[in-house]
Amino acid sequence: MQSGDALIVLNGKGDQFDCRVLSSRKSTVELEVVSCESRPPLPWSVTLLQALPKGKLMEDIVQKATELGVSRIVPLLSTRSEVKLSPGDKTSKLEKWNNTAQEACKQCGGLWLPKIELPQRVDEWLNKNSPCDLSLVASLEAHARTHRYWLNDFKEKNGRIPQSIALWIGPEGDFSPEEYELFSRSGVLPVTLGPLVLRCETAAIAAIAVTLSECRG
Repeated sequence: MQSGDALIVLNGKGDQFDCRVLSSRKSTVELEVVSCESRPPLPWSVTLLQALPKGKLMEDIVQKATELGVSRIVPLLSTRSEVKLSPGDKTSKLEKWNNTAQEACKQCGGLWLPKIELPQRVDEWLNKNSPCDLSLVASLEAHARTHRYWLNDFKEKNGRIPQSIALWIGPEGDFSPEEYELFSRSGVLPVTLGPLVLRCETAAIAAIAVTLSECRG
């Protein structure tokens, strides 16, 4: 990087800066802002609550979820998750996921970086967080309904589309019956992704894409 080079800088909060390099050292770069473009967030926010899968699949999920435009990602330590993390593991994983999200923003031209939480249990999240306007859990239960059904139901009752939506995606082996009981008591509604049993990373991408498509109308 040399003096005079052009550089695009994102702050992850809706702003893109076209800059010119004034000076470059080993650990610092001095920039001059030439112009700035700002973009508002989507009129609805989507939180992905994803039970941690095995291996590096979570990095792929973070990447795709960022590209699709989610505003928050919550990794879950569910009853049937096979991933066990120490406090140090949680911190290092969070750093890696944040790096993945930043690279995904650069790749897709997104100006809003999702907030990624530390991994936590299902009951921890339900007990300490205010509910979203609409919370949906991907489910193969017989009484599960489509995204359109639940969105239309919300609009009929509230006269508007939901401004905040939570999407819960289970691990390999799905959420446990006890966790589904927690969902039911917390107002989390079962949503179908079709008759086939999807891998968790496929379910996450499908749920986000369908949700955003239905919100756009």
